[in-house]
Amino acid sequence: MERVVITGMGIWSCLGKGKTEVEASLREGRSGIVMDPVRKEMGFRSGLTGHVEMPDLKNVLGRRQRVGMAEEAFYAYVATAEAFEQAGITDELLQREEVGILYGNDSSALAVVESVDALRRKKDTTLIGSGSIFQSMNSTVTMNLSTIYRLRGINFTVSGACASGSHAIGMAFMLIQQGLQRMVLCGGAQEVNPIAFCSFDGISAFSVREDEPTKASRPFDKGRDGLVPSGGAASLVLESLSSALERGATILGEVLGYGFSSNGLHISDPDLNGQVRALNMVLKMADVGPADIGYINAHATSTPIGDTVEAQALHSVFGGSKPPVSSTKSLTGHECWMAGASEIVYCLLMMQGGFLAPNINFDEPDADSERLNIIERPLNKRVDVMLSNSFGFGGTNSSLVLKRYA
Repeated sequence: MERVVITGMGIWSCLGKGKTEVEASLREGRSGIVMDPVRKEMGFRSGLTGHVEMPDLKNVLGRRQRVGMAEEAFYAYVATAEAFEQAGITDELLQREEVGILYGNDSSALAVVESVDALRRKKDTTLIGSGSIFQSMNSTVTMNLSTIYRLRGINFTVSGACASGSHAIGMAFMLIQQGLQRMVLCGGAQEVNPIAFCSFDGISAFSVREDEPTKASRPFDKGRDGLVPSGGAASLVLESLSSALERGATILGEVLGYGFSSNGLHISDPDLNGQVRALNMVLKMADVGPADIGYINAHATSTPIGDTVEAQALHSVFGGSKPPVSSTKSLTGHECWMAGASEIVYCLLMMQGGFLAPNINFDEPDADSERLNIIERPLNKRVDVMLSNSFGFGGTNSSLVLKRYA
């Protein structure tokens, strides 16, 4: 089996535009959540959201390249450009190697609505626009990035709700481990526009703590009242250790394992057994024990039932060792399809920077979270092995283990 390492990463989120800004936000425990009055005008119950700037690519890509890109594809492009630069991926290398792409994305709602609105307004399908079809497909990220960069390896979108980004990394890990690919661009993207989130708001999934936006996302806190939507994109370059050494690439970390499961029960409620099975699977695949995990980036989204079940799962598996735990969603809100990938970037920044980001707004534990070792403030600490959880609607569960390369 090939060892699988990470040689590049890029991020575009409400915490910052690129790794440098994002790391500063993580170190300071600075939230990227704001109040959006437009959502209230549209009829949203909650106007809270992560604030993500739209990249300006007019001087970077040609019009024909941009016309088929949905909002989330713009985010994914800038994250990928940053990841490729760090990994030393050149045009010549992309033509020489069969580099693959696996990206997590589970919606392109705005593009769909805009094309339907155009049809209703103009009464003529030929006036919808040639780029609409490519924007409105869930595979908008993979189809655009694969053609822009001329990628010739594996190429498809992973659609697994809020575990999409994590599953994309896990699938890339297994393909490289088995020798089927040498290098894969993987990650996750999430559109941030109101159209993408109106149905979530309609089922009262969001926090309504609008008076203090930065205190609204409260993973594991007893007073949590719902999640805050957010998004952006995160990209990682995974490759075999032999490929990285051959290229002389800088190795940022190693992927040790990928655990997954399906609850097979309720379409939206989490399940303790399903999460525990994914956690046990990833530990077995990574060949580590619970005591070897030095930090856990929890999925915890700040929902009452979701955080409760995850706290129970973490206590069940790690109760004997009690590693430090935090949910970076306290800072970012829930980045949904992107979260499983962005939180791997956050973990790598912490691992390389020798610190752990805090679980802010954790004012009072509940009966389950009080049994965990939750970090309330930024902590300077070297950690060599980290675990990241991602769980999604439909009962899909994913856990990844990362290790400092040695």
